[in-house]
Amino acid sequence: MKSGFYFKLAASNIRKNSRTYIPYIITCILTVMMFYIMKSLSLNPGINNIMGSTSLYMILDLGTIVIAIFSAIFLFYTNSFLIKNRKKEFGVFNILGMEKRHLTAVIFIENLYITFITLILGIGCGIILDKLMFLSFSKLIGSEAVPGFFISKDAIFTTVIVFCVIYMMILFKAVFTIRLSNPIELLRGGKVGEKEPKAKWFTAILGLISVGIGYYISITTSNPLSAITLFFFAVLLVIYGTYMLFTAGSITFLKLLRKNKRYYYKTNHFISVSGMIYRMKQNAVGLANICILSTMVLVMVSSTSSLIIGMEEILDYQYPHDYSILFYHCSSDDFEKLIEDIHSFQKEKNFEPENENIYSELFIVCKQQGNAFLTGYDDPEFEFSENYTNIDPVGFITLDYYNELSGENKTLEDGNVLMYSSKGEFEYPTVKVLGKKFGISKNIHEIDSLVKDSVFDYHYIVVKDDNVLKELDSAVSNYSGMDNNVSYYYEFDSNLKDNEQLELFNELNKKYQDYRNDGRMTIMNQAEGRESYISLYGGLFFLGMFLGTLFTIANVLIIYYKQISEGFDDRERFSIMKKVGLSHEEIKSTIHSQILTVFFMPLIVAGIHLAAAFPLITKLLFILSMNDTKLFAYCTIGSFLAFAAVYVLIYFMTARVYYKLVSSEK
Repeated sequence: MKSGFYFKLAASNIRKNSRTYIPYIITCILTVMMFYIMKSLSLNPGINNIMGSTSLYMILDLGTIVIAIFSAIFLFYTNSFLIKNRKKEFGVFNILGMEKRHLTAVIFIENLYITFITLILGIGCGIILDKLMFLSFSKLIGSEAVPGFFISKDAIFTTVIVFCVIYMMILFKAVFTIRLSNPIELLRGGKVGEKEPKAKWFTAILGLISVGIGYYISITTSNPLSAITLFFFAVLLVIYGTYMLFTAGSITFLKLLRKNKRYYYKTNHFISVSGMIYRMKQNAVGLANICILSTMVLVMVSSTSSLIIGMEEILDYQYPHDYSILFYHCSSDDFEKLIEDIHSFQKEKNFEPENENIYSELFIVCKQQGNAFLTGYDDPEFEFSENYTNIDPVGFITLDYYNELSGENKTLEDGNVLMYSSKGEFEYPTVKVLGKKFGISKNIHEIDSLVKDSVFDYHYIVVKDDNVLKELDSAVSNYSGMDNNVSYYYEFDSNLKDNEQLELFNELNKKYQDYRNDGRMTIMNQAEGRESYISLYGGLFFLGMFLGTLFTIANVLIIYYKQISEGFDDRERFSIMKKVGLSHEEIKSTIHSQILTVFFMPLIVAGIHLAAAFPLITKLLFILSMNDTKLFAYCTIGSFLAFAAVYVLIYFMTARVYYKLVSSEK
């Protein structure tokens, strides 16, 4: 055969199979475009001008990797639908005299066409939209975009390499499938494997147990640091269990419906349930994929939207004052001199501080055993667990500062303390720490704000005065070998605008650079913190929306191909039933019954997954200082309702496609 024949035949095949190829090509173009945009953003020099650029580059790099991995899996998976629906066509070519090497050549050229078209259009659209995305990204994080049009050669090169590798993998899989098939198998195409599957109770129960363990981890994990490592383990268990439940559990569920005579022996239910039982083995994987992708979209959108919406509340808590200056490893005399120096600096700048707040705190890391908090003072060789889940930090503050915080006027006898524990009531009448034993005058709860964002179970001990604090400091020095362990705080507000606050903040940093370099001082400012949080949360929100859009597109395509695949499979069956008297209305009723029985199952299961993951995700957001559970709950519910609306729209669109297929004559 002449080489030109292969090119004409490949082009003709794509054109004739436009119903399946056009959505695939459009998806490939969108995937290439989104990968290029994410990669280009990660290389854009304008990011350097944004506060928190290091975090943004990490987030964008992560997004690039996720899109690359997802693109490979998703395009590989969807291409299998194309090959499945074209097996009969390849079988006819084979019988008409085309050898498998000729079919391989045709498939190779088809793949070449798709590679060329999607890379050119995908990268072209990516270049056109890249500036718009950068402007949107800059607007989202409150930064001024750098003018000019940025085209990244590295991003183009990386995109070409990544997708050429993906298309090469797809080609090898398609060729491998054709090479191993004989003409009869190819002609039978989608009809292969229509033997009624057995109800695999063991597999269904195994899937249920796997999902149950994942749920149990999510619900029972209380330590945010543990949540980081356990989250991925729980996710893997739930994904594995989801596949098991859909592949085995769905068949079991349909067979139970068949045993329900009142439900099964109705025209629309009888046809739909019996048809789905035979095909569920091959369609269950698609349903599981839809469920998992839906869950991923819901998790990303709900968590990142709660961060960006709740950012101001987080800032108000993290920065209760416009300026907070922390002094470490200095004596009380040195601290007083530093305060005087800062006051002099404020006068030089004609700046009048407001709401000044000065206090001290001794912080130690220990682990609780009964009423004792053990440190290196008690056992020089004691160690914490690998993930630090057994840490029980303790903070010591003076009674004066506690009264100022709580607005009370409590008093303490010598040797007595007030006790706060985030675990609840401290059940012992005394507490032992740093070789000293104190009587607990009262359990208190008025200082929850001090430990609102702690990832550990935290404790505060309110001591009588500075003298007790100094005695405890001396005890810490005995085992740590470091003097002056008390931290001193100086906080104040201003009536300055954000840009003026930042200017004063930079001058303070410059003035006390030596202290900061030695680790003896930390200066924090709310305006500077706002820029950092906007950068981090805005970047995560952008990534969440970006990936959420990509996964939603993937869902639409999987559902579309699933409906087309089932439509081709069911067309002959419905054609026979029409000939024996089944009306159009009955066909339509049967179609809706069939789709509704299984179609919404992934959405329902995704909602259950989201609800079960809620406690664990709350702990992860806690690490990012997001502790407004009510806001996250609202965002979760809102995300689910919005996604459900999109899902229903997809249902009506794809049901129409399916109906047209099964209603048309072969």
